[in-house]
Amino acid sequence: MFYPQGIKSCALFKTEVKPKHANHLLKGLYETESRQLLCFHAFMSNDPKACYEEVLAKLVNYCEGHPLALKLLGESLHNRDVAYWEGLIETLKKENGTPVNNVLRISFDSLPSENDKDLFKHIACFFVGTDRDVTEAILKACNINTSVAFTNLIDRCLLKMGKTIVREESPNKPWKRSRLWCHEESFEVLKRKKGTENVLGFTLDMRMLEKDKLCGSIEFKTDALSNMDNLMLLQLNYMKIKGTYKKFPEKLRWLCMHGFPLESIPSNLLMDNLVSLDMSYSKIKSFDVCYRFSQRPHNRLKKLFGSLSKDKSLLGSLKFLNLSFCDRLTKLGGFDRLPALESLIVRSCIGLLEVSESIGQCVELVLVDLSYCNKLKKLPGIIGMLKKTKTLLLDGCDLGEPRMLKANKKASSSTGLEAIPNDLKFFDISLPSSLVSVSLANNNLSTKSFPMDFSELSMLKELCLDDNPIKSLPNCVRSLPRLEILTMRNCKMLTSVEHPPHTLTQLFLSDGSSLQKVLFDPGIGPLSELVVPWEPVVSSFEIQGMIKIQPMEDVEENVLHRLGWNKMFILKKKGMGIEEFQIQHNLFGKKMPHRIMRRSKGPSISFTIPSSLNNLRGLNVCCVRMCELLNSRSHSIHIPETVVSNITKNRTWMYRHWDNKVIVREECVIFLSHWMFGMNEMEAGDQVTITILDWPNHVTKECGVSFVYDDGEEEDVLCYYKSWNHIIGGDLTGFQTTGEYTLEKWRILLPCHASFTRQFGSNICYTDRI
Repeated sequence: MFYPQGIKSCALFKTEVKPKHANHLLKGLYETESRQLLCFHAFMSNDPKACYEEVLAKLVNYCEGHPLALKLLGESLHNRDVAYWEGLIETLKKENGTPVNNVLRISFDSLPSENDKDLFKHIACFFVGTDRDVTEAILKACNINTSVAFTNLIDRCLLKMGKTIVREESPNKPWKRSRLWCHEESFEVLKRKKGTENVLGFTLDMRMLEKDKLCGSIEFKTDALSNMDNLMLLQLNYMKIKGTYKKFPEKLRWLCMHGFPLESIPSNLLMDNLVSLDMSYSKIKSFDVCYRFSQRPHNRLKKLFGSLSKDKSLLGSLKFLNLSFCDRLTKLGGFDRLPALESLIVRSCIGLLEVSESIGQCVELVLVDLSYCNKLKKLPGIIGMLKKTKTLLLDGCDLGEPRMLKANKKASSSTGLEAIPNDLKFFDISLPSSLVSVSLANNNLSTKSFPMDFSELSMLKELCLDDNPIKSLPNCVRSLPRLEILTMRNCKMLTSVEHPPHTLTQLFLSDGSSLQKVLFDPGIGPLSELVVPWEPVVSSFEIQGMIKIQPMEDVEENVLHRLGWNKMFILKKKGMGIEEFQIQHNLFGKKMPHRIMRRSKGPSISFTIPSSLNNLRGLNVCCVRMCELLNSRSHSIHIPETVVSNITKNRTWMYRHWDNKVIVREECVIFLSHWMFGMNEMEAGDQVTITILDWPNHVTKECGVSFVYDDGEEEDVLCYYKSWNHIIGGDLTGFQTTGEYTLEKWRILLPCHASFTRQFGSNICYTDRI
C-alpha cells in the first residue's frame, strides 16, 4: 500500500480489555523536575521570576508530578501576574476531579473563542484518528474556522477529555446534547424518536452495539431524524432504514453510511451541502448522478435542476467521495455534477467495469484511488488531462494482464511504446503530468512489458512497484527527473537495481528476492533511507559503495595478496568474503593462521605499532571463538563485534558485522578480518588495543594481529574499495558518537522486516491524521 509524499500518520489504539502483562503505575516527576518543567512553560526559563516562589511551590505540589498538567498550567499562566496564579490555585482546589483533568478543563475554558470550543468538541466526538484534510474541509463547511484552532488543540492536548465536556451538557438526557457518539445512547434516541434541534452531530454503528441489543433485523424509519433540523454530521453504519428520505436533515456536511442496503442512492436524498460522502461496503450497483435523477424527478428536484443551468450543481459542494468495498458497484459516472470533487476513493470494488469520461470535469481532483478494482476494463482516456491530480493508486488492477483492447497507434508511436504488446491493459492511457505519487503494486508488471509511459511525469516524487515480477529497474523509471522515493518490495524476481534517478533519497527493496546488485550513478546524493534484504539468498550481493559479498573462490589472487592473505587462502579458498567500511571479513578454518605473529589469550590484545621502512597499510585481526554445542550437528555462532582503539590518537572504531551470526558445525571457529586505515590513522609508536566483545555462551579463546605494509607495487588493486563513501579514512560523520565510530550497516541501511519510517504500509493513508 502507498503513502503519498511527505506524509506521516498516527495510529491510535484503544481497548477496554485488560492486558495479560503486569500493570505498573508510572511515577510522577520529582519536585525539582516538576518545578523546572512548569517554569519552562510559564517563564521560558528553568527558574521562576521574583515573587513567584511561594505560589510556584503550591502549583507544583498540586500537579503531583504529572508532566501534562505541569505543561498546560505553565502555558496558561505565561505572562500572568502573581494574583492570577493565586486565583487559579483556589479554583483548582474547588474542583472534584483529578489534578490533570481539572487542569485540562481550565485549559479548555481558556480557549479564546466559541469557535475553538466547537471545533474541539466536534473532533473529540467524531474525528479522532481521521484524515485531517477531510476533517478540516467538513468543519469549514460547518462555519468553523480551523486555521488557528487546530494549533490550539494540538498545543493544549485537549482531545483527552472532549467527550466528558459534551456529556456534561445533559448527563441524563442525551437527546438534549449537541453531539451523540455513544452507540447505545444513539440507538435509544432513534428508537424513541427523541432527536432535537440541539443535535449537531450523530453517529450510530449497529455493529458496535452489544449483541443482545441488536434485536435481529430491526429497522428504523427515516423520520426518526426529522426533528434534528440542525444536524450537520451524520454517521449511520450498517442500518436498515425504510421510508422516504424527504425528511432527511438538509444541512448535512458529512454523511457516512457504511453497509447501505439499497442498490442506488435514493433520488429524494438531498445532498446539496455535502462535503464528504462515505458509502463504503454498500450494496449500490451504480453511482451516476445524471441517471439517478433522470426518471420522474420530484417537483422540488425539477426546481433544483432548473438552477443547474445557472452553474449550480446538485453535489456542487462535495469534495470527498468514498465508495470502497462496494462489491456490486459496476459503473461510476455523473462526474459533471461534482465540480468540487478533490478525492475519489473506490478501493476494492471488485465488480467495477467502467469509470465515465465525465471524470474530466472534476478539475479539482487531487486523489484517485482505484486499487484492486481488477475488473476495470480501462481508465478513462481523459484522465491524462487533469491538471491538479497529485496521487494515483492503481494497486492490484492487473495492469500487466492481456486484454482485448485495441491500442491507439498514433499515441503509441509518439510515446515510444512500440515494443509493448498492444493488448496490455491501460498501456495506451496517458497519466496526468501533475502526478506526485503513483502506486502500481501487485499488477503482474514485468520489466519488458511495462505498460506505463512516464515521460510526461516531470513532477513525480514517489513510485511504488511492490509485488510485481520485475527483474530489473524499468528504463522509464530511470528518466524520472524528480523521483525521491522508490519502493520495490516483494519483487521476488528482482536481480538488479541499476542507475536509479540521481534525485532518489529513499529506496525500499525486499526480503526474499534474488537481488544481486544495487548500482548508483556517481552523481547521486546520500540516501536518507535504504532498505535491502537482510540476508541475501544469492551467493553474490553488492550495494555499490557500501557492501560486497562474494564467495572467496571468486576473489582475485592479487587482491588476496594485497590483503596479506595469499598464503592463507590460495590453497584454501572457502566460505564467503564480505567487504564493508574498508574491512574485509571472512570465516576461516579451525586454527589461527601462522602469519598472525602477535597473539594473546582471551578477548583482548594491546601492542605498539613497530617502526618500518614501508608504510603501514592495514591490520589483520584474528580471533578464536568457542561456543557451547547444542544437541545438533550444526548450530549458530554469533559473529563478534570488534573494537580497535588507537590510544595515542584517541580514536576508536567499533565494527558490527553485516550479519550477526553464522551456522557452523564445529564448536571452535576462526574469524579473520583485514582493516584498511587512512593516512596517519595508524603510525609507528601508536599504542593500540583490540578487543573482541563476547556474547553469552561464547568465549574468545585467543586473539591476534599482524601488520600489512606497502609492497612497492604501483597499481593499487584495492582502489575500487577505497573509492566507497563510508570507509575508514573517509567520511564517517554519520557513524561518530562521543568520539567513537560505530561501523554497522543500520546506520546506512534498514532491514526489510524491521520497524522503519513507514512510507508504505498495510493500511492506506492519504494524509495527516488527527
